[in-house]
Amino acid sequence: MRIALCVEYQGSAYRGWQVQANTEETVQSYLERAVSKIAAHPVTLFCAGRTDAGVHATYQIVHFETTAQRPLRAWDLGINTLLPRDIRVQWAQIVSDVFQARYDAYARTYHYLLNDQPVASAIARDCVTWELKPLNAEAMHQACQYWLGEHDFTSFRAKSCQAKHPIRRMQHAAVYRQGAMVVFTITGNAFLHHMIRNMVGVLLPIGRGDAPIEWAKTVLEAKDRTAAGITAPPNGLYLTGVAYPEHLNGDFLTKSALPWLLSCS
Repeated sequence: MRIALCVEYQGSAYRGWQVQANTEETVQSYLERAVSKIAAHPVTLFCAGRTDAGVHATYQIVHFETTAQRPLRAWDLGINTLLPRDIRVQWAQIVSDVFQARYDAYARTYHYLLNDQPVASAIARDCVTWELKPLNAEAMHQACQYWLGEHDFTSFRAKSCQAKHPIRRMQHAAVYRQGAMVVFTITGNAFLHHMIRNMVGVLLPIGRGDAPIEWAKTVLEAKDRTAAGITAPPNGLYLTGVAYPEHLNGDFLTKSALPWLLSCS
């Protein structure tokens, strides 16, 4: 039997999603131990998108195989009793035996939260990136429109990226202000290592007025990582949505969840 889980986590305490040989402090490590205990046999999880150290998720989709017969509530409420409080299974669902959380996803959505208030938040310090200068959200929005469509995103690719090629297709990109936040949201078929954080590293100088809007296009066309800006910190980045074809179903697999900070900003 194949089970899909929707997982939310605050990533500040973890070395990213993926199991690593030199540390047990990853989201996957904690979750696999909890799921394996409920299943009463070893379980390997497969995710929709591997997040880096310090990056969060409100809508990470994973799947696993099990021979255990359990009520669905055991796969969310039961697992949650065994997890740290900053990792939570939001729901569980039986899915098709051919469902693949990673390879069947045709789109992933991320949000990056910037707080440009005069004083940084003490409470949300691990959940947003603070920017001292007021940001021009409209200029940042215009800039990220150059990235829509299918492009070679080498300029936004980390040196350590293991993807076979840098071609990705961006379906939606926007920057807008909501309360105390400037929000960058982007949807694409897939993303390169550090791609979104490097995009934010280009948008920030544009938002400050230190670079023209057209610089976003210049960086893209350069196909050279050194043409871009800094890699923005991980604490403002959230995986917030994953979309799957309807035939894999159901409709629960195409929803998304925004960071809670947007509802109270």
